[in-house]
Amino acid sequence: MKSVQHSDLKRVKQIAMNGYYSVLTIIDLFVLSFMGLLTRLSESLNKKQKRGFFLAFALIAGISVMEIVTLAVDGAPAKYRWLNIASNFLGFGLSPAVAICLVYVQDRKSAPRQNLRFAVGCEIAYLLFLAFSIPFGTVFSVSADNVYSRGTHFHIYIAVYFAAIFYLSLATILTARAFQNRSRALIYPLIVFLTAETIVQVALPDLHVTWLCVTLLAVLYYIYCTEMWNQLDALTGLLNQSSYLHRTAEMTRRGGMLVVFDVDHFKHINDRYGHTIGDEVIRFVADTIRTKVDDRGGFAGRFGGDEFVLCFTNQDDIANIENISMDIINELYEGYTTADGAMHIDVKASIGVAFCPEHTEDVNELLSFADTAMYFVKKNGKTNYHIYIPEDSATDEYIDPEGF
Repeated sequence: MKSVQHSDLKRVKQIAMNGYYSVLTIIDLFVLSFMGLLTRLSESLNKKQKRGFFLAFALIAGISVMEIVTLAVDGAPAKYRWLNIASNFLGFGLSPAVAICLVYVQDRKSAPRQNLRFAVGCEIAYLLFLAFSIPFGTVFSVSADNVYSRGTHFHIYIAVYFAAIFYLSLATILTARAFQNRSRALIYPLIVFLTAETIVQVALPDLHVTWLCVTLLAVLYYIYCTEMWNQLDALTGLLNQSSYLHRTAEMTRRGGMLVVFDVDHFKHINDRYGHTIGDEVIRFVADTIRTKVDDRGGFAGRFGGDEFVLCFTNQDDIANIENISMDIINELYEGYTTADGAMHIDVKASIGVAFCPEHTEDVNELLSFADTAMYFVKKNGKTNYHIYIPEDSATDEYIDPEGF
């Protein structure tokens, strides 16, 4: 009698827990639906990025539903065994694909990068492996009386899942670094949160909160990515004017150096080759100057049109500004060659430099110093640089290097 009562009590508790998880799933689906609508209405995402977020949200929703289906049919009559197997297969198989979708949204370019294509290939290979392993119970098994259990090599799924998390983490950090995003450190607590939750889920398999946590991660990741992209110029991936002004305001409180330059005869490039080629040249310039701020602690931005800015606070860079300026001029002077090799375009630049004393109040004044030096170059032959001596210096003059 006690055994029967205990069995009934256990069944009641299981029904209550299944109802609890069902409510969590409904909340989960509502949040994912809302995020899908928000993605559709977004003005900062391109079609490729929207597609990536849609796929990620759809996968999370589908896997969440599959988990509830698994709970509902596990231990049910044997005629539902196929549904139990299919739900577990889709849940285990598609989990790593969520990370791949989130990597897909990081790049604004239409063509996926080679490492992303490799990751997709790995996911397909994993799905095929999982499908062929079902009869052997390698990762999971469903008995003849329709009862789920972990397989003898369940750790394979864990390894693949953590590999996907690591891939997402690494891709995000590298992308944030390339785009000069100071918020990239925030990705670490997100990854730690997801890793800790996964470990808890593995240790306590009856605690079905994985996909609620993944949904939360996806929402936070959406916020993180959109904030990063809102800081960037859409064409070049450099900081936009608003972000540049904010960063420069911070620089003026501790001193530094502002470098302003624009492309000589850029209107001629647009008129002769068309605006599409002109945009490619602008991207070439952006890629060139981005290398000058990598590992230097500075930042680069597009101020507008063909005008760019670089800011440095490192004293070694300030001492070597003449070498940095000539490096920029020389690298740009090598020119831009179109992808098909049909055209080679000479690219020249005029550069103005202004030093920023500590505790400068007016950012625009600093910019005007650098602009004045740059326009002086333009009036005196172009394709050169000048360094402006601020008004508080003993002599208010330009340092005139040898002509290019």
